[in-house]
Amino acid sequence: SREEVAYVTCTYRETGIEQPDFLATIDLNTRSCNYGQVIHHLPMPNLKDELHSSGWSAGSSCFEDCTRARKKLILPSLISSRVYVVDVGTQCNAPQLYKMIEPVDIFWKCDKGYLNVPHALPNGDVLIANMGDPAGNGKGGFIVLDGESFELKGNWEKDCEVPPTGHDFWFQPRHNVLISSAGLVLKRAGPAFNPADLHKGVFGRRLSVWNLSCRTLIQCFDLGEDSLPFSVRFLHNPNAAEGYVSCALSGVIYRFFKNEARCWSVEEVIRIPPKKVRGWILPEMPAFSAYILISKDDRYLYVSNWLHGDIRQYDISCTSKPRLVGQVFVGGSILRGGPVTVCRDEELKCQPEPLVIKCKRVQGGPYKMQLSLDGKRLYITNSFCSSWDKQFYPDLVREGSVMLQIDVDTKAGGLCVNKNFLVDFGKEPCGPALARDIHFPCGDCTT
Repeated sequence: SREEVAYVTCTYRETGIEQPDFLATIDLNTRSCNYGQVIHHLPMPNLKDELHSSGWSAGSSCFEDCTRARKKLILPSLISSRVYVVDVGTQCNAPQLYKMIEPVDIFWKCDKGYLNVPHALPNGDVLIANMGDPAGNGKGGFIVLDGESFELKGNWEKDCEVPPTGHDFWFQPRHNVLISSAGLVLKRAGPAFNPADLHKGVFGRRLSVWNLSCRTLIQCFDLGEDSLPFSVRFLHNPNAAEGYVSCALSGVIYRFFKNEARCWSVEEVIRIPPKKVRGWILPEMPAFSAYILISKDDRYLYVSNWLHGDIRQYDISCTSKPRLVGQVFVGGSILRGGPVTVCRDEELKCQPEPLVIKCKRVQGGPYKMQLSLDGKRLYITNSFCSSWDKQFYPDLVREGSVMLQIDVDTKAGGLCVNKNFLVDFGKEPCGPALARDIHFPCGDCTT
């Protein structure tokens, strides 16, 4: 069924507006007079949480149990380390706060903090990736919430197995495997990107492979210094033993797969070259491929490049040889007329034009994406992290985020911005907000 509602996490942290973060409910019913508008706000009871990623309390891996449905949305806080559980099942158009787990409980029980991506495990519990310890030093691993009561159970992994950094993860139960990425050390890189942090272990480089049932590390891959592995996706086919990870700073996308020896391997399948520039913080600008998504039929891989400003569509019918079939620019740092001059570009002949929709110029660059179940509508937001937004896209912080719709050609490939759709978070009642993760109650391509 077509999506009729979207839930979007929004933050006011670093905007200068002393208001709590909130969950926005967006009307996506094309027959509604409120189509494309925020129809409900659920403010959090605290300030400066930095809502970022979100996820359902039950994912596709739980649905052999027909009693489990997408009735609760899990909202971890990246900076405060608080976790909110939101009830969207009682009134889907007016979610309500159901439960809150305070940071002190997570600090004491788990010695963890800086929470990012949640996913529901096959047994119904909720797993949340952490990026640091309570002080903000790098520390990977996961915390677990009970899938019924949402009480904090503790750490998921064995004590001796904690990776140096953490960010995202995905699992494939039929192959008893979980794969996690590295992220960055928030104590150092959270307040701002500093080139002096390069070559100092601040930006992660490791891809970790876990035994899902034993909760132990079985393999690690070094993807290169300062590569910054972020977004991890397995193919949706539950029998498939392969997927992809995007590296934000190196612009490389690796395919991971189970090899003939029944171990795991990685291979580079996409490389997005940096651009030589003037007027920027470094002489070369990486794509910052921070987020990837795979269509439900496993045919297309989508990549968002937060700094270069484009979204790419790759045909992955042959998973080891992705083929670029669609590309569209929706902002970024290399726009014509901006402060950055591109001196050498291996891909483009000229700098792209700014995007204007319904008289609003789109600021920032594409980050979070969500794809409709039929694969025809790709929704995007354009805030990465409030402190980095402030550094790289100050106009975005002043004017607020947008949510855009990209129309997708699912037959031959191709992307086109829908100029009739715009959710403008610059018009929020409390002031311009920064929008992040998108989910549909009917099901989506990231759960």
